[in-house]
Amino acid sequence: MKQADQNNDDAVQAPPLLRELTDMTRRRMAAEAQVLPLPSKTRIFTISNQKGGVGKTTTVVNLASALAKYGARVLVIDLDPQGNASTALGVEHREGTPSVYDVIVGETPMEDVVQHSPEAEGLFCIPATIDLAGAEIELVSMVAREQRLSRALQEYLSEVDFDYVFVDCPPSLGLLTINAFVAATEVLIPIQCEYYALEGLSQLLKNIQLIEKHLNPKLKLSTIILTMYDQRTNLAHQVAADVREHFPKETLDTVIPRSVRISEAPSYGQSVITYDYGSSGSLAYLEAAVEIARRGVPR
Repeated sequence: MKQADQNNDDAVQAPPLLRELTDMTRRRMAAEAQVLPLPSKTRIFTISNQKGGVGKTTTVVNLASALAKYGARVLVIDLDPQGNASTALGVEHREGTPSVYDVIVGETPMEDVVQHSPEAEGLFCIPATIDLAGAEIELVSMVAREQRLSRALQEYLSEVDFDYVFVDCPPSLGLLTINAFVAATEVLIPIQCEYYALEGLSQLLKNIQLIEKHLNPKLKLSTIILTMYDQRTNLAHQVAADVREHFPKETLDTVIPRSVRISEAPSYGQSVITYDYGSSGSLAYLEAAVEIARRGVPR
């Protein structure tokens, strides 16, 4: 009995850093032991938030990399003219590189522009180049301008099998973002745990409902992920509580911490999963990927 009491006292008195490392080790072992179910048909996510700087592209890249590490075949479509997802996945996207611009404006087949990412065996990317910056204007006069990405993607998926497709949108509601919504079946919204986090969200949800009603009846908000979470601040806890109150079914249990490693990784042309596998950011995205896969397609 005395020995048990002593062990309990030691656990309580363990330094915070040691407790944190012990917890991370336990969580990582649990994550690595997971064997994820693969979807029966391709799950197509559009990752969107009209508020910039919320970790949208970071979430695309790291979820895609994590799911590929678990054995899924994943395609990332970079629809943001900045091309940050292409950079982070280590694929070529200099001016003149065959890209998503050629698919939606020039009607080039997707198989001619897709590149394999060095991140993982099953990870592929359709890059964005600077040419995409003018696509909004060029699309205005085109026939079926809202469906061009969807049609190209469905044609490609009829010949090539993928478990997941992630479309990274620009942080604005234009024809590129509308193309992404029409092509997808699920919407994933990253929300940063900071002041004004919910600003603009109601308008984004209205836009999703409009697209669901008029252009894509299969579109559903399936996933919300909390990013840049700093557990030391009351604000982060409050924002997380507010989001979970409003979206209890959609919000993942996993939160993505504010992390220097997550911020550094893209500059090395990598996701945080490969840049620093042992980091808290890498672990969080692995856990988020597990949760998304286990939740499955929303009913």
